[in-house]
Amino acid sequence: MNFSKKISDIEQNHLLRLRRIANGAQGAIMEIDGKKIVNFCSNDYLSLANHPKIKETLIEGVKLYGVGSGASHLVSGHSKSHHIFEEALAEHTGQQRALLFSSGYSANLGIFSALRDEIKWSLQDKLNHASLIDGARLIGLPIQRYLHKNLVSLQKKLKKQTGSGLVVTDHIFSMDGDKADISEIDKTLNQTDAILMQDDAHGFGVFNPTIPKHSIYMATLGKSAGVMGAFVAGDDDFIEFLIQKSRPYTYTTAIPPSFCHAGLMSLELIKKGEQKNKLLANISHFKNIYSQLDLQFEDSDSAIHPLVVGSSNEALKLSNKLFDEGFFVSAIRPPTVPPNTARLRFTLSAGHSEKQIETLLKKVKDVMA
Repeated sequence: MNFSKKISDIEQNHLLRLRRIANGAQGAIMEIDGKKIVNFCSNDYLSLANHPKIKETLIEGVKLYGVGSGASHLVSGHSKSHHIFEEALAEHTGQQRALLFSSGYSANLGIFSALRDEIKWSLQDKLNHASLIDGARLIGLPIQRYLHKNLVSLQKKLKKQTGSGLVVTDHIFSMDGDKADISEIDKTLNQTDAILMQDDAHGFGVFNPTIPKHSIYMATLGKSAGVMGAFVAGDDDFIEFLIQKSRPYTYTTAIPPSFCHAGLMSLELIKKGEQKNKLLANISHFKNIYSQLDLQFEDSDSAIHPLVVGSSNEALKLSNKLFDEGFFVSAIRPPTVPPNTARLRFTLSAGHSEKQIETLLKKVKDVMA
C-alpha cells in the first residue's frame, strides 16, 4: 500500500488532521504550539481537569494506591477505590449499579459485545457518535439509522423489526450540541421488545440525566468530570451481565485507582453545582452576543455550539485565522460530520470570562467578513 499517496490525497481534500502540542494543563487560557491562546475547543466543560481540589485528591490517591492498576478488573486490578467510585456513580445517577470502563469508546463497544447473542437489530439516531456505530458493526448488525431526533422515523423503522433490539441515541450530540428527548423516545418504545441505550458523554455533569427504567446509560469521566474513563449504569442484573460478557471489560487493564479517588472529589464538585452554574451563564452570554452580532450558529443549549460553513477548506482557513488571533477553535470536517457541513465547533467552559466570549465572537465576525 502506498500510504504516502493516501496521506497526500487526504491533505489535498483539506481533511488532514494535525496534532497541536499543549504545554501545561487544560484551561481557558493555554499555551498551544508555543502560542498563548484562549481555548474554545476543550471538552473540559466544568473546568475541573486542573481544579486544585481534584489535583490534591489525585496525589492522595497515588500515595494510597500507586500509579497503575496492574491488571484487569477480573484479575487483580479492581481496587477498593474502583468499587467505592462505582457505588457513588450508581447513587448519583439513581441506578442500581455502575461499571467502570477505560473510555467511552470502550464502554460502548463493551455494551454491544455483551449483547451479541441477545439482540437481533439496533436502530440508531443518524448523528450518533462513531463508537455507537462501530459497536453495531462489531457484532455484525446492519447499520440502521432513523432521521435525527425524528420520532416518526423511529416509529416507522420500529414496526419493521422483529425480536429483541436496541434503540441507541446520544443525549447531547457531539457535533451539533442539541439534545435528544429521552422521555419521548422511551414512550415510543412502549409495547416493543427494544431496550433504550443512551450515550451521555457530553451531558453528564452539565444536565441532570433522564434515565428511564430498565434502560442502559453510559457517560464519560474525561469531559465534564475532568478525570478519565467512563461508566455504564443500569439494573443490577444487566451490570452483572456486562461483567461476565463484555470483552473490552474483561480484557482491558483497569484505569488507575488514583483517578477513581480523584473522581469522587469531582463528583462532589459536580453535585455542588457552582461550576455548572458558571457554565450555564457562559452559554447564555455566548448566545446573546452571537445573536447581537447576527452570527448564524446552530441552536444549542449545551456547551457545544457549531457554526456550519460548508466546505472543509473554508472551515480550516477560519480556524487558522482565529488561532492567529489568539483563539483555538476546531475545524470539524468529514468524515466526522456529513459532506458539505464542515464547521467551526466552539465549546464553552465554566472557566471562560464574559470578556473572552465577547472578544472571540467579534473576531469570528471579522474573519468571516
